[in-house]
Amino acid sequence: MNKSVLTKELFFDVPKYLQELFERCKYAWQIIPEIKDVAAELLKQGIRGYSLIADGVLVGENVSIAPTATIIGPCIIGEGSELRPGAYIRGNVIIGKNCVVGNSCELKNCILLDFCQVPHYNYIGDSVLGNHCHMGAGAICSNLKADGTSVVVRAECSYDTALRKMGAIVADYADVGCGCVLNPGTVIGRGTSVYPLTSLRGVIASGCIVKSADNIIVRRQ
Repeated sequence: MNKSVLTKELFFDVPKYLQELFERCKYAWQIIPEIKDVAAELLKQGIRGYSLIADGVLVGENVSIAPTATIIGPCIIGEGSELRPGAYIRGNVIIGKNCVVGNSCELKNCILLDFCQVPHYNYIGDSVLGNHCHMGAGAICSNLKADGTSVVVRAECSYDTALRKMGAIVADYADVGCGCVLNPGTVIGRGTSVYPLTSLRGVIASGCIVKSADNIIVRRQ
């Protein structure tokens, strides 16, 4: 896989308020350790049309938050997004517009871009999920290697991220099936679909269908 495939420009259409963050990072995973500071800065500056509803929690218009959802700041929630019962936001989370964070989902140090859906029993930690990305029920981003060493992204060569914790980079319009495990350092390209119950690692190109880890086909145009 060409090195350029791993650059962030091929993964996301970035909203204006996050462009500076994305522009100063060469690879998408370099965004992950910056999320905390960016969320804090957005809280400090404010976003037009957004309101502070609790300490460290800034939300846009028409946001729906279930009474049993738990939000620990810093957290930004874009207009029209929905947090369903039991959703657990553990801090350093930026949620875009018209997103769904569903029943018993847990988010921590991550970005969800616009129209992203994590609707049922998902764990999203130290990850970036793109616009219109969908995670099926029970799909998770595993973000810590068993031996605790830094996460390596494996493509045509190995990229040491220097991050002890990194989940997944999931590009715009990708669809991850129910019960999938995205192992630390997984990168999924734009518009790629993953069959349910698949355990993945490494880099999956854009426009593919992943039937299993060793059965990946290019989607017909």
